Amino acid sequence: MDKLMDNPWFIKILALLLAVLLYSSVPHKGNDVNVPGEQTTETIQDMPVTVYYDKDNLVVSGIPSTVDITIKGPITHVQSAKALKNFEVYVDLTNAKIGKQKVNLKVKDLSDKLKVTLKPGSVNVTVQEKITKEFKVEAEINRSQIEEGYSAGQPIVEPNKVKITGAKDVIDRISYVKATLEEKGKLKDTITKEARIQVLDKDLNKLDVVVQPGTVKVTIPIKSNNKTVPINVVKKGTAPPGVTIESIELDEKEATITGNEDSLKNTENVRVEVDISKISENTTLTLPVIISNGITKVTPQTVKATVVVKKQEEKTVSGVPLKIRGLPETYKAEINDPTSHTINLVVNGPSESVSGVRPEDFTVFIDLSGLTEGSHNVKIQVEGPTDVNWKPDKATAKITITNNA
Repeated sequence: MDKLMDNPWFIKILALLLAVLLYSSVPHKGNDVNVPGEQTTETIQDMPVTVYYDKDNLVVSGIPSTVDITIKGPITHVQSAKALKNFEVYVDLTNAKIGKQKVNLKVKDLSDKLKVTLKPGSVNVTVQEKITKEFKVEAEINRSQIEEGYSAGQPIVEPNKVKITGAKDVIDRISYVKATLEEKGKLKDTITKEARIQVLDKDLNKLDVVVQPGTVKVTIPIKSNNKTVPINVVKKGTAPPGVTIESIELDEKEATITGNEDSLKNTENVRVEVDISKISENTTLTLPVIISNGITKVTPQTVKATVVVKKQEEKTVSGVPLKIRGLPETYKAEINDPTSHTINLVVNGPSESVSGVRPEDFTVFIDLSGLTEGSHNVKIQVEGPTDVNWKPDKATAKITITNNA
């Protein structure tokens, strides 16, 4: 049955039979088959309009694609015309000149026993020269579709130029020729797809033109905006009295940061901050990794910091002898102050080091090199163990130098 319906002859014969049946169903006066009063009117809507013109060199605008046609005449002819639609509505512009003009719509291949009315019956048309120009294609992508932490590079369009054909005034209005890549979901990998060409004027109105080719291949390179940088330790505050921070070790030495290209370029490291004012014992802290403005993501977000401390001890080492150095044999010196010829040292440092120091671990002296006879104030100098700190209870000694003769 489907094959019969596709056969145009079958459709025509079926339509004719339907028309005869319709005719026979209408009441007749007497035995006449052709009564002059048996007229009818039908309207056929959306009848296609054919335009005849030089399609190779001209562009025509202003002609509707369909019209409504009203047919009046003998019922059999009207019903047959409506069923078969074996006539044509057309506009003949084969001899038209370039420019604006008013033309009538016509009908052909319709029985001369029928009267027709077209709506509209005439139209204002514009006939223009058809031209073809080559334009460069710009690829366009919605940047909000790029996954956070990724960026899109310069799109690649193949071919990057297309030929556009249309009326001269329309071609002159072209401002943008775009290949828009529409993709659902977030993008984090380079993508290559076919994109349809859109031709737009300066106000982004779509223009009625023919584009060859109608689609192009667009490749959008997408790369990750990541960078690996060291994690720096920043000490905040001051260690409590008697506590020395010996070391701070992180379980992660580097972090991967994500952000825009400029921020990545300007970021050389990230940091963790350790408040040493609250640390008095060896401890392990979990600390956030701090990033600068423009960096949107860091991995890891936290690190463990192991802090090793040394507790300090302080004690006084008393009675360290004050010695004289650098005095020529021709002179002798008398220490006037301190009268005991000894000084006391306040020693501080790690508990295990401070607890074992003795007076004999230190050398306290004054250097009299270059001095002559008379009274002098000379700086007191101390030599001692390297793992502790000290401070003498006196900074200078008063001495008198006399001739030894």
